[in-house]
Amino acid sequence: MPILQTELRLRPYPRGFHIITDDIERALPNLHEVKAGLLHVFIKHTSASLTINENADPTVRTDFESYFNTMVPENAPYYRHTCEGPDDMPAHLKSSLLGSSVTVPLTDGRLNMGTWQGIYLCEHRDHGNARTLVLTVTF
Repeated sequence: MPILQTELRLRPYPRGFHIITDDIERALPNLHEVKAGLLHVFIKHTSASLTINENADPTVRTDFESYFNTMVPENAPYYRHTCEGPDDMPAHLKSSLLGSSVTVPLTDGRLNMGTWQGIYLCEHRDHGNARTLVLTVTF
């Protein structure tokens, strides 16, 4: 079973939920050669995460941000890890809730997702850094 792996360095994004599907596809120029397989996307950071969701209406991403900010507030009195700013500990919690990876089936050289699905970079820091993804294709 062949395995291809590459790293993709994303530019810094502001806090929020950002569709990165096209970035991932561009980083895999030989994807068209895969008849059937899996793409595993892993983020090498603890204050950002990945998820798959709605790719058409941008208000979905705004609502995600509002929900997670309510569910995991900044400046909670019980946080002990506060040395990197008020957004840091909530970023770690949000990252754990959403997860560090997604897996997408590959069919006939394309990501086999639903019409309205896209891969999100979930940037949980106010001023995120460049983020690195590990892209692993198994076929």
